[in-house]
Amino acid sequence: MLTNATRESSGAPADNSRPRIAETEEGGVLHCALSGVWTTRTVALVDAEMRKIERKARGRAMVLDLSKIEKLDTAGAWLIDRLMTSLAQNGVETSIRGQNEAASVLLEAVGEASRQDHELQPPRQPNIIIRALELLGRAVYAGRDDFLASMGILGATIRGGQMKLGRGHSVNPAAIFNQIDRMGVGAIPVVVLMSAIVGAIVAQQGALQLRYFGADIFVVDLVGILVLRELGVLMTAIMIAGRSGSAITAEIGSMKMREEVDALTVIGLNPVGVLVFPRLVALVIALPCLTVAANFASLGGAILVSWFYSDIAPAAFIDRLRSAIDVSTIAVGFIKAPFMAMVIGVIASVEGLKVGGSAESLGLHVTASVVKSIFVVVILDGMFAIFFAAIDF
Repeated sequence: MLTNATRESSGAPADNSRPRIAETEEGGVLHCALSGVWTTRTVALVDAEMRKIERKARGRAMVLDLSKIEKLDTAGAWLIDRLMTSLAQNGVETSIRGQNEAASVLLEAVGEASRQDHELQPPRQPNIIIRALELLGRAVYAGRDDFLASMGILGATIRGGQMKLGRGHSVNPAAIFNQIDRMGVGAIPVVVLMSAIVGAIVAQQGALQLRYFGADIFVVDLVGILVLRELGVLMTAIMIAGRSGSAITAEIGSMKMREEVDALTVIGLNPVGVLVFPRLVALVIALPCLTVAANFASLGGAILVSWFYSDIAPAAFIDRLRSAIDVSTIAVGFIKAPFMAMVIGVIASVEGLKVGGSAESLGLHVTASVVKSIFVVVILDGMFAIFFAAIDF
């Protein structure tokens, strides 16, 4: 008794409880008779031997006899199932006999769990070309979905305005003027500062290059045409997309997270008409006005740089500017502004309505709103440039 107790306390099983494997071969069929105790404490003793049987049984049939197993738990059943699964994958015909009811249930449960684990394993990654094509396809479908959602928002905005006399949900001028104050008046300092800096840089770089040809005065033509046709409205739209577009997405997204959008629907209001329409109208009004301020600020910065850098007096600059530009030069920027404002407002609203119930979702969609707005604004500006060049405007 003392000897047995010592062996059990040291973790080494007694000889009569060790798992054993007896191998015989009859007619090209390998017979393996398992005996002893196959539990968590003992299966490690036969793991290497089971691996050898796995290699030895390849190319011929095998029969496992479990009739002499005294005790079997999940670890032993898993070891037997591993052997059977490996042989089956290598095309070896296998069979089990002599198991009692409890062993049958345990082997079936372990085999089912093993198959589920195998099915849940992630599939092998395709090569980089297939993955690149997959990303391209997903981007195309995402672009299509965003376009359809934007058209839906635009249509719902026009319909949600409900500009009919006598309706209880008519347009609220106070909401529109409040948004104009926040998006337009509040953005004047940053727009004026950035535009003045950009105008000064363009004038300085233009004068630096034109000086080699003795044509410093033509820096006025460069600044005037570039600012009034392209840079003024484009820089303003980019700053509004980063400032006001992100604010629209964050506001609508926060309301979506707190289920305030659903509450508007419950009380009979159109969420798009209430939330999107005032912001969209305010952007369409504010962006052209900010473009005017941006144009004056850019020309002011260019006048100062030209005066100190190229000795072009402000009076000479303005006089040359009158002959360098015409009404069409100014009109080009103002034609673009409402379309850019519409794009920024619609994209920001679409991303805001996509927000889920987490703060992470809000951050992702605010970022996506700014990136998509700037990208589409630049593309739209390029399309307008090509169009005006084609019609010689």
